Order: sequence, then structure tokens, then C-alpha cells
Amino acid sequence: MADIFVSYARSDKARVAPLVAAIKAKGWSVWWDPSIAAGQQFDDQIEAELLAASAVLVVWTPVSVVSRWVRGEARDAAERDILVPVRFDNARLPIDARAIQTTELDNWGEDPASAPFQDLLRSLGAVIERQRASKSATPTAAAAPSPAPRVAICVLPFANMSGDQEQEYFSDGITEDIITDLSKVSALAVVSRNSAFVYKGKNVDVTKVARELKVGHVLEGSVRKAGGRVRITAQLVDGSTNDHVWAERYDRDLNDIFTLQDEISEAIVSALKFKLLPNEKKAIEQRGTDNVEAYNLYLMARQTYVTGYDSDPRRAEAIIRLCRRATEIDPRYARAWALLAIGQMILRFDVGKNSDDGLASADRALACDANLPEAHAVKAKILAEHGRHDEAAAEINIALRLNPESYEVNRAAAYLRFRQQRLDEAIRYYEKSMSLMDTDLNSGSMLLTCYNAVGNSQALLRVARITLARVEKMLAQDPNNAAAMGMGALCLGALGQGERAKEWISRALLIEPDNMNARYNFACFLTTLLKEPDLDAALELLGPVFESLAAGFLDHAKVDPDLDPLRGHPRFKAMVAAAEMRLATAKDRGSASAPH
Repeated sequence: MADIFVSYARSDKARVAPLVAAIKAKGWSVWWDPSIAAGQQFDDQIEAELLAASAVLVVWTPVSVVSRWVRGEARDAAERDILVPVRFDNARLPIDARAIQTTELDNWGEDPASAPFQDLLRSLGAVIERQRASKSATPTAAAAPSPAPRVAICVLPFANMSGDQEQEYFSDGITEDIITDLSKVSALAVVSRNSAFVYKGKNVDVTKVARELKVGHVLEGSVRKAGGRVRITAQLVDGSTNDHVWAERYDRDLNDIFTLQDEISEAIVSALKFKLLPNEKKAIEQRGTDNVEAYNLYLMARQTYVTGYDSDPRRAEAIIRLCRRATEIDPRYARAWALLAIGQMILRFDVGKNSDDGLASADRALACDANLPEAHAVKAKILAEHGRHDEAAAEINIALRLNPESYEVNRAAAYLRFRQQRLDEAIRYYEKSMSLMDTDLNSGSMLLTCYNAVGNSQALLRVARITLARVEKMLAQDPNNAAAMGMGALCLGALGQGERAKEWISRALLIEPDNMNARYNFACFLTTLLKEPDLDAALELLGPVFESLAAGFLDHAKVDPDLDPLRGHPRFKAMVAAAEMRLATAKDRGSASAPH
């Protein structure tokens, strides 16, 4: 039985499908049946699913409000206090449904990071949690008073006041750490990083932000780092009145940054009239390192990882250099070891360099912190590259159990499912990773491939719009980023803007003709996203790619649905055979990784 039962009118299927996909990406199971015709009688399965669900999501539209079946399901859910309604097109709600808080979804834009959708997730989560607690409660526990409602808070991206754009990683890292710290406080419901970072770089009206995100309080501030000093200003604002609940300015030595972060989190909790539990205080104070220089290097490395594109050797090498230095300074810094493993894995399997595969670094991270989910996740990917699939499955299951909200964990889980050609599961994890990191392009790229392969055109368009917006933001900072143009061309193709996509392709190939990742993406555009595919042009683009691609990249190409139109072509078969022979020869000479 599913967590969520979706009640809707069949004619609204196209509108409901992306909503269901985005909810599934959260990790909940959803029951909905697009095949049920209007007026069809409930059968035993429908009634059983309706009764077993922890929440009933009713989609009100001008069509569904006149459906007696949808209205009946809504009444049943309301009577059991599990109704979560949403509305499109300002539909006139049934009289008995007007007193129930309804989420307006006209402006959600099929974007899981949008404020309306995040509001819906919070409503669904609250109902599901309440139902699960009720079902598992003993008679004595059921009689106990319900816990006090959590206070909702949003931490806006702290402004970088250092006068140096390259210091952005530090202010973003401080913001993310404060979000993580406050999320450990059971009395608080903290808006996700991705939703908060929508407002980065904008002049915001705090009361408007509070309304859009449905929060009671907003934390905003700034960071100025210069030399060995750091100045942080922070203010907690009441979202309904715009009054300051708490404000402070800290001017400290940079070596005090960890103590400073602890003070800010504890001051916010105190200002909201809560008290930290001992285990919460301990969790907040666990930073992974006590060395500020190592922490600073790790923040730089992670910013490089989450803002770049896989298969970029310069990016991987930068991550490795930064993390290697961080681990030299603090050999017990587990997060730096795990990120070092990611960089080494990319350089070995995606780029094809004769380098460490990252497995030793992943094991070192786990020796420092056996419960670090990101270390288990990267170890799973490395084991899969070596063909040790059972061990990889065990590692990714551990990672998902430790932290199902981790960006790195969800990306790794999606990667493994994609390689196994379990596209529906890969989609769920890629949707989650895309929603967790506002700078992520890789998940969007893979979702375009997956949704195109399964024939979900609505979801394809949604992901293309979201990812194109991220690409354009990246190109605004670096107009000559060929890898971003490659991703943008895929998005433009999915959106039916073929001519513009071709312009991007031509420009990128002039700027960086040897960017193999861009060439690969351009070929995928030509094979699957044109009304009339140009297979000859795709093969021309892929020629240099297959002459140099690494073992991991070849394994990806072998299962990539975007290349399916080429698989029977003699020239493509010859490319694959030549690449396999080259890699086998390199393996025998001990100068390249073994393909799995």
C-alpha cells in the first residue's frame, strides 16, 4: 500500500503526472491510476488503497471539482484528517472543502524547488508523520499529549561582502552549515538549501519570502572574510511583522569560525524560546575537523564539485589538490577524504587518467567516520566500476539509510540504477539530487536522457526548463563554458529550439573543439532531440570521443539510451570495438583502469 493516494480527474493526467514524479522523488510511494475512466465504480483495490493511504492528495481543477468521485474521496479523506488539497486554475472549491488550507500550484512551474511545491511537501510530510505515529502508538502513548508544532524557518544565503567573487564559496559554505545545524534541532522545520538559494543575490522582502515559503521566521546575514579575520552579521526576522527577533555582529579571528557558527545556531534557538537537547548540542558541534584551514580547503573543493560537470579533468584535479592538502593538514577529516575519493574516481573512470581509483581514500574516510554517508556512496560507485556489484549495492544501501537527504548519496544511487538500466528508480534519485542542489547540472542531464527514454514528455520539458535556467546562470559568469553549452543544447533541443541549439553547438566547438563531454552531449542532441535526427553528424562528433574516452565513460555509452539510434550502424560498432581494444591494451600495460 502506498503512502499517498492521489485523487484527480482523468482529463488532468498531463498536469498530475509531473506532480506525482516530483513527490516520488521525495521518497514516498504514490498510488494513482491514469486508466480509470470518469464515472467508473470503485473496485476493491481502489477502496483498499484509499483506506490504507497515510495521506490523500486531491487535485482540484475546474474539471475535478465537478467529479462526484473526486469529491467523495476528498470527503472521506477530510473525515479521517488526511486530506491534502492542491488547486489549479483558481478552481471553485466545493463548499465543504473551502475551510481546509489548500496549496495553489499554478506557479509551481513543475519545479520541485519552487516554493508552492515545497509547501506541499511540508503538508504531506506532516500528515504522513502524524498517521504513522498514530498507527504505531500504544494506547498509553496515544493518550499522551501531541508534541508542540515545529517552528518553520528559512536561512537565506549569506551575502558575500568580501569584495571578491572567489570568496563566494565561503559565504555559501557558512550558510549551508547553519542550515545543517538548525536542521538538527527537533523543534525547528528548516527550509532546504535549494529552496533558500532561489533568493541568492536578490533584494528580498522578508515578509514576502515568509509567505512564499510558509515560514514564521527568516534568518539573513552577510560574511566578510579578509586575511585572518571574519565578520559575520546575522538577524532573525519575524516573517509576519518584519520585526527583528534577534540580531548580532561578530568580528573574530578566522580560527574562531566553528565556535562562531555554534554561537549563531544556539542564539537562534534561544531567541525562539527553545532549549537545545544535549544530543542536539553535541550534533551541532561536530564539524569533522577543528582546523580552519582544512575546513576552508574543503569548502573550496566542494564548491568546485557541485558547480561543475563530470568528465572535466581540470575540475577533478582541482578537487584532488584541495582535498589532498586538507587531509595533510588534518588526517582525520573524513569529509575531505570522501570528496578526495570522488575527485580521484572521476579522474580515473570518467577522464581516463592513470591515477588512483579513490577506493583507498573512501576507506580512509570510513576509518575516520564509519557513519559518513558520502563515503559509503562514493565507495559504492568505485566498487561498481570494478564490477563488484553486490558490494556496491550493500554500500549504497548503507548510505541511503544514513542520510536519504544527501546530495552525493542520491546522485550515487541514481548512477548505479542507471547503469543497471533501472530507469524508473534512477529517475527518482536524480530528481531528488537535482532538488537538493541548485547548482547541479549533472542530474538534469541524466533526467533528460531518462525521461526521453521512457517517453515522459511533460517531465522532459520540466527538467529542460529548470536545467536551462541553471546553464544560463553559469554562462552569465563564464560565456565560454563549452560543457555548459553542451548541456544547454540538450535542453534547447528538448524544448523544441533546435536552431538555437545548433548555434550553441557551433560556438562551443569553435571555443573548445577538444571538449569531449560537450561533443558527446551534442551527439545525443542530434540522435534523439531533433525532429529529424542527423546520425551522420552525430557520428562525426563521436569519432574523437571514442578515440580517447575512459573505461567508465565507455560503459556509460554502452547503456545510454540516447545512443540507441546508432547501435546498429557499422561505423558506431567499429568505434566501440576500437575503444574496447584500446582500453584492453592499456589495461594489459597497466596504464589504465579495467572496464567493469
